[in-house]
Amino acid sequence: MAPTPVRHLYVHVPFCSHKCEYCAFYSAPPSGDQVGRYVEALVNEMALVAPRCRPETVFFGGGTPSLLSIHHWETILEAMRRLGFLGASEFTVECNPATVSADKARLLRSAGVNRVSMGVQSLDAGLLERLGRVHSREQVFRSLEILRDAGFDNLSIDLMFAIPGQDMALWEATLDEALGLGTEHLSCYEVIYEDDTPLFEQLKAGEIDVDEELACAQYERLVERAQAAGFRQYEVANFARDARPGALPPRPLPEIPALACRHNVAYWRGLDFFGLGPSASEYVDGVRSRNRASTVLYTEQALRGHRAKEFAEALPPLARAGELAAFGLRMNAGWPFQAFHELTGFDLRDGWAADIASLADQGWAEVLPDRLRLTPQGLRFADEAARRMLRS
Repeated sequence: MAPTPVRHLYVHVPFCSHKCEYCAFYSAPPSGDQVGRYVEALVNEMALVAPRCRPETVFFGGGTPSLLSIHHWETILEAMRRLGFLGASEFTVECNPATVSADKARLLRSAGVNRVSMGVQSLDAGLLERLGRVHSREQVFRSLEILRDAGFDNLSIDLMFAIPGQDMALWEATLDEALGLGTEHLSCYEVIYEDDTPLFEQLKAGEIDVDEELACAQYERLVERAQAAGFRQYEVANFARDARPGALPPRPLPEIPALACRHNVAYWRGLDFFGLGPSASEYVDGVRSRNRASTVLYTEQALRGHRAKEFAEALPPLARAGELAAFGLRMNAGWPFQAFHELTGFDLRDGWAADIASLADQGWAEVLPDRLRLTPQGLRFADEAARRMLRS
C-alpha cells in the first residue's frame, strides 16, 4: 500500500535585511552567494520529499521570503511546478512591507500564491524603530495597495501588543488604522522576551519593565475591537473574516472562519507536514524532526542530495496525544472529543480528567457534551493551560 500523501508544506527562508529586537527565529542578513546556494539547496530538498508531498497548503515563512529576488522566486516556482507542488488551495508567502514590489507581487500571484501575510507589527513610527523594523508606516499602506493591484484578495497583517513604551492609547490608535485596512485576516502577538534577543537583554538589565495588567487589557481590547470590525477569533492570536468585505460568504470550513489560515489549522489539529529550509520543523508518520539551524550546513548537505536533519524523534503515543491536546486547545473551537480520539486513540475525558477539572474550576475551560474548549479567560492564558495537558 502506498504511503499517505503529505498535504501541508512549510518552507523557511532564513534571510532578513535586519534582525528585529524581539526575534528568536533563525534568520540572518544574506552574504555573498548565500542566497543563490540556498535556493539551489531548497530545490534539491523539494525533490527529495516530492514523492510523498501533494500540498493542499503551502506556507513560505521566515525570515523574510519577500527579500528573495524575482530571479530566485522564478527558480523556486519553476521547481515547484515541475514537482507538482503548485495548485494548492492556500499558498501563503510572508512579506515585509519594505520588500514588496509590483513585479514581485504579480509574479507570485500568477504562480498561484493566493495569500500574503505581512509583518506590520505596529503603525506607530516610534514603536517600529523600537522593535528594529526596517519598514515605515507609509510602506505598509503602499505595499497593501500593490498587493491588491496584483490581484490578491486574501491578505493578513501581523500586529504586536505589550511592546515596551506602547500604552493603551497607542494600541487603540494602531487598532483604529489596522482594522480600517480591510484585510481578511489579523494575527496579533504579545511581545515575548526570548533568550538571545536584544529585548531580553534589556529586560534583564532593568531597562524595560513588563506590565502584565496592561498586556491583559490590550488583549481584551483587541478581541473586542476585532469582533466589532467583523473578524471572528479562531485561535488565541488569530482572527479572520467569514467573507471578504462586500462579497457573499463562501461555504465555511467547519468551526472556523472561512478565511482562517488553513495551514496553521493543520498544525493545531496535528496533521502531517513537511518542513524545508534551515531550522524548519516537520511532522510526518509519527516522527517529529528539525533541519539544522545553519544556512551553511543546510546548503552543504542539501546540495549533496541529503536532508539536513538535526534530530528526529518518535514520541510515545501518550506524549504525542498530550502535545496535540495542548496545540488544539489554542483554538476557540477547542477539541471535539471524537476527533481527538480518532487522531490519538485517547479519550480526553479519561486521561486528562483531573487537569480538565482544575481548568474548569479556575474558569479557564468549559466541558460541553461534545468537546473541551477554553473560555475567553482561558485563551488569554492558553500557554499555561497547554502545559497542563502535556504528558511525558
